[in-house]
Amino acid sequence: MAEEKSIRVVLADDHQVVRHGIQQILSKAGIDVVATAENGERALQIIVQHQPDVAVLDIQMPIYNGIEVARQVRAKALPVGLLILTAFDDDPFIMAALEAGVNGFMLKTADMEEIVEAVRAVHEGQSVMDRNVIPKLMRAVTASHKPDITYPALSERELEVLRVATRGLTNKAIGMLLDISDRTVQGHFRRIFEKLNAASRTEAVVKASQLGLLDLPSLDETSH
Repeated sequence: MAEEKSIRVVLADDHQVVRHGIQQILSKAGIDVVATAENGERALQIIVQHQPDVAVLDIQMPIYNGIEVARQVRAKALPVGLLILTAFDDDPFIMAALEAGVNGFMLKTADMEEIVEAVRAVHEGQSVMDRNVIPKLMRAVTASHKPDITYPALSERELEVLRVATRGLTNKAIGMLLDISDRTVQGHFRRIFEKLNAASRTEAVVKASQLGLLDLPSLDETSH
């Protein structure tokens, strides 16, 4: 039986200590950090050069910030998962990152295991949002008017899956909590995406919130 191919990661952060620490965390989890960068210009160069599975990007970096790097990666149509890992959780940063096409947004206050799981989830094509960021994102978006479009109704089970998703859990964790397989969770998300015309879990949560289908979680609820 062939060995499972390790995830190849490019890591960009302007602080050497942070780069080293995150590289150690990922390496211990069997994730291969193929190159690191101290600024956004170098990050873009090594992403183009190495074509990693996932690029982990800080926001505040010299030359290009992480959001600009994400924009340029998406403009080049590179098949790279993009994960923002930052200390900044201000609404404008979150919205700008999502608009730039990132797959995940995590805070540096996250546990080591959460960072590893976020990289793996992005590699698997999932969208990931730090559980402490989700309430801010939902409040920022739901402050706008509700969409005029009518969407097909979600089933109770689909709503249940979405409610749990607002806690920032992976498909596997959602499945364990609801006592269903992660494949079943994937199936629920697939139908949710089709019904809400959403391209990601985050977009589905936001649309469901705009429609009044989800209660906004408090920071206390998302911290458990």
